[in-house]
Amino acid sequence: MCGVQTNIVTAVEITDRFAGDSPQFKPLVQTTGRNFTMAEVIADKAYLSVDNLQTVVDHHAVPYIPYKANSDPNKRTPNPIWRRMYYYFCYNQEWFMQHYHKRSNVESTFSMIKAKFGDSLRSRTKTAQVNEALCKILCHNLCCLIQSMYELDVKPDFWQDQNAQAGQNPLEVTQ
Repeated sequence: MCGVQTNIVTAVEITDRFAGDSPQFKPLVQTTGRNFTMAEVIADKAYLSVDNLQTVVDHHAVPYIPYKANSDPNKRTPNPIWRRMYYYFCYNQEWFMQHYHKRSNVESTFSMIKAKFGDSLRSRTKTAQVNEALCKILCHNLCCLIQSMYELDVKPDFWQDQNAQAGQNPLEVTQ
């Protein structure tokens, strides 16, 4: 999951190559919701489910997940979110698609990572491959942070050392 303005990767789930995408959605949204304030969550049709729609709404954001051609507006579910978003999708197509267009940013994020750090993993073991992929994402986020500091005038607020918070000099050695 990534931000649409800065392309910062906000949450990562690494799975094997045959794992489905939709089950990864909820943990990604929950992780992002703990660290960022979300206004919208944009995803493609593979993530369309009542649970995924509700997860986004639970985080006080609007889900922009397009419905499939065979989606039933009268789906039997006690949760009204399915019908509400279905009709919002159907009767506000132009507005919906303006928001949904931001989804292309995730493809840009993937492209940025691959262009800068390579599109393959060189490690041999699965653990090393996971670590290598996470390192590429960490490096990508650092690059995006630096770029945002200069281009968007973002002022990062890093955590302070406990000594500094207590008014002590963190470089001072006490015995």
